[in-house]
Amino acid sequence: MKKRIVIFGDSNTWGYDAKSGGRFNEEIRWPMVAAKILGDRYRVCEEGLCGRTTCLDDPFNEGLSGLNYLLPCLQSHSPLDMLVIMLGTNDCKERFSLTGANIALGMRRLVIKALGADVWRDKPNILIIAPGPILKECENSAVGSNMGKCSDKSYKLSMEYKFVADELKVGFFDAAPYVVMNDIDFMHLTADSHIALAKKVSEIIKETLENKEVKI
Repeated sequence: MKKRIVIFGDSNTWGYDAKSGGRFNEEIRWPMVAAKILGDRYRVCEEGLCGRTTCLDDPFNEGLSGLNYLLPCLQSHSPLDMLVIMLGTNDCKERFSLTGANIALGMRRLVIKALGADVWRDKPNILIIAPGPILKECENSAVGSNMGKCSDKSYKLSMEYKFVADELKVGFFDAAPYVVMNDIDFMHLTADSHIALAKKVSEIIKETLENKEVKI
């Protein structure tokens, strides 16, 4: 059986294209580009949902808590070799009133649930990705009335997620040095950033599952 990886995220995993208001195609979306790079011995399961949070129920939109959906998601794709989680951007919305440390606690809950799930072929392999920060311009963009004051706390996620990864002994990757946000809503990845992220994450997946060295 192919090595199976679930990539669990929000609109930047789903592939939201701010220019069109639609979805990037499979030649651009980073999970699918990573799948192509990894090749036929891997099966990448794309699990992105616009608006998804780590563990919060959004008062205006149903079904967006990652914690509530994680276990059935993993079970449906099992047996698994690896889980990649990139969440936290939506937790930064002003209406949730969280700090960066609070958001990291949500990520911690996700990882703990995944570690204890009976879905692993061998042993749990989990990679936490800190998403690229939301640019300050987002707060004055067309989505600013929905996001509110969100930028500053997004810059804290990398540090806080690293603490969680070290505590729980799982993988960690900071996407910020490799990605750029678009100049429309300032919170979604450019097409080029999807490609760059796919290249780096596919290297980490291979390093994790094939014991190959990779530089981060």
